Amino acid sequence: MKRYLILFLITFQGLMAQVQFEARVSKNSLGINERLRIDFVMNVDGDNFEQPSFDGFKMVAGPSQQISQSWINGRSSFQKIYSYILQPERKGALTIKQAAIEFNGQVYKTNPIKVTVTNAVAQERDPNDRPQGSGNELLELVAEISKTNPYLNEPITVVYKLYFNNIGVTGFKELAKPKYNDFWNQNIDVKQLSVQQGSYQGQQAYYVILKKTILYPQKSGRLTIEPLSLDIGVQLPTNRRDMFGQMIIAEDNKVVSAGAKTINVRPLPETNKPEGFTGAVGRFNFTVTPSKTTLKNGEGLDLIVSAQGSGNMKLFTLPKPVVPNALEMYDPVHDENVTTSLTGMSGRITDKYTIVPQYRGKYAIKPMQFSYFDLSTGTYKTITSKEIMVDVLDGPTPAEANTGAASKNVVAKADQFKNIKPKTILIPIAKKDFYDSNLYLGLLLAPFIIIPIIILARKKKEAMDSDVTGNRIRMNNKLAKKYLSQAKKHLNNKEPFYIALEKAMHNFLKAKLHIETSEMSKDNIRELLLSRNANAETVQNFIALTENCEFARYAPASSASIQQDYDKAVMIISELEKQIV
Repeated sequence: MKRYLILFLITFQGLMAQVQFEARVSKNSLGINERLRIDFVMNVDGDNFEQPSFDGFKMVAGPSQQISQSWINGRSSFQKIYSYILQPERKGALTIKQAAIEFNGQVYKTNPIKVTVTNAVAQERDPNDRPQGSGNELLELVAEISKTNPYLNEPITVVYKLYFNNIGVTGFKELAKPKYNDFWNQNIDVKQLSVQQGSYQGQQAYYVILKKTILYPQKSGRLTIEPLSLDIGVQLPTNRRDMFGQMIIAEDNKVVSAGAKTINVRPLPETNKPEGFTGAVGRFNFTVTPSKTTLKNGEGLDLIVSAQGSGNMKLFTLPKPVVPNALEMYDPVHDENVTTSLTGMSGRITDKYTIVPQYRGKYAIKPMQFSYFDLSTGTYKTITSKEIMVDVLDGPTPAEANTGAASKNVVAKADQFKNIKPKTILIPIAKKDFYDSNLYLGLLLAPFIIIPIIILARKKKEAMDSDVTGNRIRMNNKLAKKYLSQAKKHLNNKEPFYIALEKAMHNFLKAKLHIETSEMSKDNIRELLLSRNANAETVQNFIALTENCEFARYAPASSASIQQDYDKAVMIISELEKQIV
């Protein structure tokens, strides 16, 4: 009897024990080059362990499982642990989602854990685990900047060089990409990594050029370039030797960072700034060329307004010609033939206007002025085009056109009375009784028709209200159309246009892929769209346009390029509508 009582008490104690299942991390804040350990700990032997997706992390090791059980002073304890080693893939606030287990038919979940990932940090290792070098090893990442106090819109270059000596380099991985906030930027392709000889702080060294970028500051004042950080695979000698007496080389990893750089951007001088200055900085030539100046009735001409040279070619607008009212001018076709190198942008930008005369005569297209800031002299310069005379040989004159229009209003005598009706239509005064009318019958039958419609509509509304997922999809579709419409209204206002366009594209994704904003990483969007049979090229165009929306808000853009981005967004959304299943 006593034995059964003990067994009952043990069983009762086990049943009353509270199930504990929690997630524990080694740290809540770490550098992007550090690793994180996470343990999922339970005090019962749960089944069907379901790990989270670890978005934003790469799984380095795991899962490893540990089980421990003990009996102390008549009390038993049980613990099972699933452990993982994670490497963050991006900076920012990341969330490790819930893990789940089953126990006695119930599902238990851990709480989400927020982890903050910062820039790369220096890491100290145990000296006993570190490969032993000679002490003369060199491994430095340097960002060489051509100029640290440029003018607004003056090009500067950033060249990232990895210097090394007395150390073997096996490869590298980017931990943090540099950010160029308030800069227009473009990477210059490094076609092949090649080792070159040079010097670093007076010491002979080898170096490799990893990255080249051209920057145009879009804002004056102190601007910061966030650092590039790399995880470098290296080879270093150890204190051990092999069976032949040769030094054993050990593989290791080192984290290097170029460090944040500060650029002091000078504003363009206000003294002597021309009235029509639109932000051109560099050296330019300006021309206004008509395709022809002598026209026949019905013919038109092309007026080509062009600037060529070197400078911030894509970041200013050309002046607009002023023509007489007798010449009808259409919106321009914008064209850019620009190349970008480490010295900056160079080439030609053109606006081509089509002009059609309305009347015969001679008309003058006024001279046009184009102003730019010359970096070599530090002064503004203005180029003025010549006046262009357009000679229209035939066609009506303004006076003849007005006479012709007036003659259209003169009514011929034969047609003076054509609008008078020759017959009279009489309407009886006495009206039909209301109770015998069709209106009375319609009102009498209306409740029998309207009430079933109201009942059906109410049931349909209740069904729609209970469909949470469907409502969210419909709301996101509605928001996508709303913001796309707003973007169209702001074609002449750059920043509101790109904000609305970005929101339209995000809400389109949320409606089609059933995801939230927090899940909209570039890789996740690509994977989900491709899994829904979207075309790879269309997916890439969608992602590229989404990234361009953020950049374009801080860089000047012409009305033509804004219109192109809007048309591109409409086309891409239309294609994805057809492709996604």
